[in-house]
Amino acid sequence: MTTMTGHTDAIAASRVIGTSVYNTAGEHIGTIQDVMLDKTSNGIMFAVIGFGGFLGIGEMYHAVPWSVLDYDPSQDGYVVPFTKDQLKAAPAHSIDELSGDDGQAARNAAFEYYKVEPYWH
Repeated sequence: MTTMTGHTDAIAASRVIGTSVYNTAGEHIGTIQDVMLDKTSNGIMFAVIGFGGFLGIGEMYHAVPWSVLDYDPSQDGYVVPFTKDQLKAAPAHSIDELSGDDGQAARNAAFEYYKVEPYWH
């Protein structure tokens, strides 16, 4: 089965991690550092996008709902419908915080901040 943009539903996490993320203005805003999986629903909770810092020092990690990322082959990366300012103002987490409370705190904060319909309801 393919998505609306013609992509298949399945993709290996190893192909996603390290992929650049852009906003709709074409600005590079970060890189997908990881994906958090919801083991109970067998779905993706959120993408972990890192931006800022230098050589990993001072980098902030943001949980972004997977459903808002759209792969754009012309950019060879994912596009999100947010500005850099919106992303900078979004809840930021350490790696430990992203997985703490089974990832639910970071997930809930991301879905609320970006006003994305929760998949778990």
